[in-house]
Amino acid sequence: MYFVFSGNAFAVVFAVLFGLLWGTAIFNMDRYIVSSIDKQGTTNQQILQASPRILLAIMIGIVISRPLELKIFDKEIRQKLKTAYLKGQHRKIDTLTKTYTDKYAMELSKNKELKREKDSLETDINNSRQQLNEEVFGDKTTQTSGIVGYGTYAKQKQTVLQEKEDRLKTVMDNQAKMDDYLSARKNYEGVNDIRLFNEHQLDSLSNVAGFSDRNWALGQLSYNENGTRDLDTYLAESFISWLFILFECLPVFVKLMSPKGAYDVAVSKIGEADIYYAERDKDRHIQVIDNVYDHRLEKDIDKEKKIISTQADYDLERHNYD
Repeated sequence: MYFVFSGNAFAVVFAVLFGLLWGTAIFNMDRYIVSSIDKQGTTNQQILQASPRILLAIMIGIVISRPLELKIFDKEIRQKLKTAYLKGQHRKIDTLTKTYTDKYAMELSKNKELKREKDSLETDINNSRQQLNEEVFGDKTTQTSGIVGYGTYAKQKQTVLQEKEDRLKTVMDNQAKMDDYLSARKNYEGVNDIRLFNEHQLDSLSNVAGFSDRNWALGQLSYNENGTRDLDTYLAESFISWLFILFECLPVFVKLMSPKGAYDVAVSKIGEADIYYAERDKDRHIQVIDNVYDHRLEKDIDKEKKIISTQADYDLERHNYD
């Protein structure tokens, strides 16, 4: 109950009240079931009588041990929750990014083409500028005439260089516009708004995690990253559960294993006496009912006889023989 009302100002009060109510109910139920096991019957009969209490003990042991396990493995649970929240954020970012990429695939492809053309133009411009310098300074190569000065060939190379620079400026302008458009689309689709959680945010999320998330994380502790069973953690969790289940079943087991004693004999005799008294009381009631019924029957017969006799005398007096 403290986990259920965690964060509420009255969580402790609710937990204490429920604990007292729960403890009183279990105490009286235990007392009744254990004391009502008849040691006069066979072993199978006794086990059958105790089976509801054993099933209840198993459920109680599980219910009680689970919150305790959550508290014992609190540090490991927090770490598992942090990892899960971080992976979930990664998946969310990947999903948004994939949606954005699929939706604006044409624009992204066009932007990549502009970038490739820009890189290619920059390389060509550097080469053309190098050739122009060589032509002006008269360096003889396969691409230059070897004549010093700003001649016809130099002017041609200058014209080609200017065309490439103009084209580069156009490509860069188009790419800038495309980048602005894609950036605006990212903001619209929410891609730029989502970020990975930092350590402080992960701590806050793990602190406010609900019972469901914590219970899930506890279940995941018994498995390794590759999906295999972590035997050490699994046994530690199992031993805590079995300890409480055994503790809850212990009163019934003690009662079943103990020999028949003076108390059991006394209870049996009292039971036999109660049964005998009930049988005799039933006979008394039957006899009273029979006698009362017979008496009532006699009185009814006498009453009917008197009625018939009176009616006959009345008829006889009023009879006219003429």
